[in-house]
Amino acid sequence: MSKDKVPSVGTLDKPENLQDLIKQDRGDDCTPCRVIGGGAFLGLAAYSYFSGQRQLERNQAQILASKSILGMRSRRLGIAATSFGLAWLGIWRLFL
Repeated sequence: MSKDKVPSVGTLDKPENLQDLIKQDRGDDCTPCRVIGGGAFLGLAAYSYFSGQRQLERNQAQILASKSILGMRSRRLGIAATSFGLAWLGIWRLFL
């Protein structure tokens, strides 16, 4: 017979610590992977913001003439919020 240790019912009945499971699932992440991933998100945030603002400036006359419920302010806010979200993901990827 093998000498494998069979866990008792008491140890099987206990739930595992959630924080330990999250740490095990996350695994190790190398520094170059974090730098490239974070840099990609930050670059995408910058590109999204500047190209979105440029597109709005080009199409400002058409947007204002359309009398849309979404004016220039809300569109600028949408672009800024999207860019902020992408920048936050980049910072999170780099440091957190």
